[in-house]
Amino acid sequence: MDNLTHSIIGLAAGELIDRSLPEEPSRERAHARHRLLLVTGALASNFPDIDLVLMPFLSRPLGYLLEHRGHTHTLLFAIPEALLLVALLWLLWPAARQVLRVSHAARRGVALAAGIGLLLHLGMDYLNSYGLHPFAPVDPHWLYGDTLFIIEPMFWVLLGVPMILQIQRRGMRIVLLGAMALVLTGCTAAGFLQWRALLLLGATALVLGALAGRWRHALVAGTVLSLAWIGVQAGASHAARAEVATDLARQDSASRLLDAAMAPFPANPLCWSFVTVESNTARGTYRLRRGVLSLNETLAPTASCPLKMAGGVAPAGTQGIAWFGSMESSLAQLQHLQQTNCHVDAWLRFARMPLIDAESATDLRFGNLGGANFSTIDYAARAGTPCPAWLPHWGQPRADLLRAP
Repeated sequence: MDNLTHSIIGLAAGELIDRSLPEEPSRERAHARHRLLLVTGALASNFPDIDLVLMPFLSRPLGYLLEHRGHTHTLLFAIPEALLLVALLWLLWPAARQVLRVSHAARRGVALAAGIGLLLHLGMDYLNSYGLHPFAPVDPHWLYGDTLFIIEPMFWVLLGVPMILQIQRRGMRIVLLGAMALVLTGCTAAGFLQWRALLLLGATALVLGALAGRWRHALVAGTVLSLAWIGVQAGASHAARAEVATDLARQDSASRLLDAAMAPFPANPLCWSFVTVESNTARGTYRLRRGVLSLNETLAPTASCPLKMAGGVAPAGTQGIAWFGSMESSLAQLQHLQQTNCHVDAWLRFARMPLIDAESATDLRFGNLGGANFSTIDYAARAGTPCPAWLPHWGQPRADLLRAP
């Protein structure tokens, strides 16, 4: 997830933890503990992204692809990360050190906020199509939730609005709520949100605003609705994947669907973009396809989905699934490249949807057919250069294509 969403979720966790603990004997200590738990929750919910400092150890794009969501995004590293975060708070924040010395509740709250914040980061990152490998090194395989878009404004509203409503300064509340409304409206005007999605977000904010007099209830309601939203998206992802599989089987029964990377549009459980990978062992080929579908043509026709984000335009009269093109390549060529080119072999430890041509390789999850993106590696230009060293041993997402028949 994006770091704004991580921060909002961490702040909400810190707030809920603070309210669940026994009260402090003085207002000053209560205020200090409250600030400490908010900061701890927000930092912990972002802390695994410190793996970005490891990027320079590998050349682009391998540094980002293999180091981000790497070691610090595993359960093994959660405990040392929590200890490091608490140690930094103790050393660098005198007010935090003071309240931690005298308050058992504060110490318990910090431990909870740090641990829960780290686990929330891993959980939220799992829920999108980028994935992570939380059980490494025991199990280095990538896991993909395919449930949420990587930037999900629904959490900004469900958790951010209640947190804003508790701010005592009225002017600050107005500024923050106005900024949120402006950003969401701008995203809709730019084509990244459906107008229906904007109306849903606005209605949700109004419901939470009705609880403004009892903002604790608003935050609890926002938390419950956040969990419900994840459940709705998970069910919609399963239904969308089933529709894609059915349509592909109708088009080509000889090909076998290996994987479908599903990504919903923001605040929209009906519109989904996807990339599929199929294999045809009889022809010795594999095929990638990209498309968009709607789960309900009445409420949200496919042509009305924010197709700009999916890099395509639905043909006139499209119903259900809009296909934006396909690419078929040789399995033998892919396997030969993996075996003979160490740069491609390293890149295949990340690539879930490998689009390979004569000079470069691209993960189609993050771009369009024929276009480059942050995952693109120009392997031809690296001919004769040393192989990348210190590679993390993540499982190859497309090991099913790399095995010889």
